[in-house]
Amino acid sequence: MKKIAVVTDSNSGITQEQAQELGVYVLPMPFTIDGKEYFEGINLTQRDFYEYLKKGAEIATSQPSPQSVLELWDNLLTEYEEIIHIPMSSGLSGSCATAHALAADYDGRVHVINNQRISVTQRQSALDAVSMAEQGYSADAIETKLMEEALQSSIYIMVDTLKYLKKGGRITPAAAALGEILRLKPVLQIQGEKLDAFAKARNLSNAKGLMLNALQKDLEERFGGVCGMDEPKNMHLCIAHTENETEAFVLKQEMQQQFPGYDIHIDPLSLSVSCHIGPGALAVACSRVVAP
Repeated sequence: MKKIAVVTDSNSGITQEQAQELGVYVLPMPFTIDGKEYFEGINLTQRDFYEYLKKGAEIATSQPSPQSVLELWDNLLTEYEEIIHIPMSSGLSGSCATAHALAADYDGRVHVINNQRISVTQRQSALDAVSMAEQGYSADAIETKLMEEALQSSIYIMVDTLKYLKKGGRITPAAAALGEILRLKPVLQIQGEKLDAFAKARNLSNAKGLMLNALQKDLEERFGGVCGMDEPKNMHLCIAHTENETEAFVLKQEMQQQFPGYDIHIDPLSLSVSCHIGPGALAVACSRVVAP
């Protein structure tokens, strides 16, 4: 059985400390803040990031440098025979295309998985890969399994403020102004490789209802109708947030009532997404269990 290393990036929400416990290797995502480079989880904490964001700092996302990727792979290949590399969705970053190009020089020893995941769903893919490697799956088999389930996930995100969507040019200033007056809370969705509009909510309660109902519809219509206590669970359910942990735990209680019997994981939302939507956001997500 070949030794296989699993690599992802910090968009997965896996911290450097958690990576050691979970058996995953995590590339920190770089950010430029007011002209200075920072690395998520290395010299940029979640708290520091939101402080910069609230102060109006100029924040730009980037991707890991080719040198940092190659250095990590080369080090791992002195101990492991193959690598499963799971970057964030190719539709949201160029890091996936870069990794694919770099892997071409490794004679098939590095498998870059473009399974369109981000944040908590990307985290789950990394954990699935670790589990399969421990069960004796080959790297080819792990890649096949993850790609078979590539589009079997959903994320719904409630945005608390329109300020950052306006700043990023994702909505017009006029639409943002009207939305603020009406106190609208847009709900966005990630299914596959794009971040798209899903619905408009009038308040937090309405937004949570929209997200949970959308999640239930996905579970029933896309993923086999597995919602009840007495039915086998074929889905992972998760919550993500942007500096909104208290409301995330309230949402968890509401989810447990609507979807009893599930173990619901909570994580901060990826900073690469957070810089476009700002603090106060809540997200719900599901991804299908990768069956052996």
